Amino acid sequence: MAKGDKINFSTPSGFPEFLPSEKRLELYLLDIIRRVFESYGFTPIETPAVERLEVLQAKGNQGDNIIYGIDPILPPNRQAERDRSGETGSEARALKFDQTVPLAAYIARHLNELTFPFARYQTDVVFRGERAKDGRFRQFRQCDIDVVARRELSLLYDAQMPAIITEIFEAINIGDFLIRINNRKVLTGFFKSLGIAENQIKSCIGIVDTLEKIGESKVKQDLEKEGIAAEQSQKIIEFIKIDGSVDEVLDKLKHLAQNLPETEQLSLGVTELETVIAGVRNLGVAENRFCIDLSIARGLDYYTGTVYETTLLGHEALGSICSGGRYEELVGVFLGEKMPGVGISIGLTRLISRLLKAGILNTLAATPAQVMVVNMQEDLMPTYLKVSQHLRQAGINVITNFDKRPLGKQFQLADKQGIQFCVIIGSEEAAAQKSSLKDLKTGEQVEVLLENLAEEVRRRLT
Repeated sequence: MAKGDKINFSTPSGFPEFLPSEKRLELYLLDIIRRVFESYGFTPIETPAVERLEVLQAKGNQGDNIIYGIDPILPPNRQAERDRSGETGSEARALKFDQTVPLAAYIARHLNELTFPFARYQTDVVFRGERAKDGRFRQFRQCDIDVVARRELSLLYDAQMPAIITEIFEAINIGDFLIRINNRKVLTGFFKSLGIAENQIKSCIGIVDTLEKIGESKVKQDLEKEGIAAEQSQKIIEFIKIDGSVDEVLDKLKHLAQNLPETEQLSLGVTELETVIAGVRNLGVAENRFCIDLSIARGLDYYTGTVYETTLLGHEALGSICSGGRYEELVGVFLGEKMPGVGISIGLTRLISRLLKAGILNTLAATPAQVMVVNMQEDLMPTYLKVSQHLRQAGINVITNFDKRPLGKQFQLADKQGIQFCVIIGSEEAAAQKSSLKDLKTGEQVEVLLENLAEEVRRRLT
């Protein structure tokens, strides 16, 4: 770089950077999510940000979202180190684009160290090579849970997922939301009953999954481009538009399964859906929190059974705020055995961005401090430090102002950071073992004995 050239220090496109108030909101939400996950017995793990490319491309993912990278060629003085490692400079690696495929590799690597069913949660950062735009990022934090078993996995694990989603979003208090539940076997079975070829079903499911984005007429056009007859396309549209209460939809599905040809898979899907719904109810999830929506397909190839999408009512344009489903073969692809799993994912960075923009969430104060001990005179600093520590030991977050400046300026500094209380101790107060406690929200100022200060602050914070 030539002398005098300016360095471009702006953030790379699609890679978010948080102000303190935004980061504190993320940590607050993460804490809620973690507590709910752990209340159901999920245990935390972390997988590398970088995985082998062949791992990320398992199950036919050709890397539309993958941010690629290769091992760097080491300098000559470290050549022997690379040779000892057994790796080559061209060994392909890439950043992980989700946490489900890396989970499969993790289980394969630690199979004999884990207990099954294995229930884990992750809140790692993932990377996608997407076109950066509003609400879409190339780097974002994703909060996932999955339960994986060897050979068989109870459908009651599927039923737990809506209960977990409900607890999280009710704790966050984001308003009314609806968990839309379906089963891929229901869709697949219905398509088979229409005589649609096996090799067309996956693409049909992918098209159905775009209904909300592209609309009914475009779905019909796309189905017909796939070779689906106009009459079949119309029946598909009518099927995925079946609505009513949960029990009404189940009754309609049972009736179809009894009256259509080749409905073995459709019947199995309906039975699974019925079992999951019964479990959701037994877990105490309110009826207004979930429904059966036959248009929910989850376009990813690895989903095979129950699928979920969660919509914020009144803000449907935000899209799904939590989604997931059951898969049968993803984990076993690395081991050659059946390892069914079910999971959900919250794209937290995207969700925060959308909810802030919609005014549903607000950022937190820039600092966690609840109290500022102001600096009235330098010779009283030993007192300020002792008082600050006394408050901290009582569980109160404190900033001690080490810089002497006009009292009004110190109040402004505290207020700008969202600190509610200032402790004021001058020479007279120090001699009398007292302080003045100023509430910056109300303007009220009271005199408090130092020995009662922590109790008074706690009382006013509640």
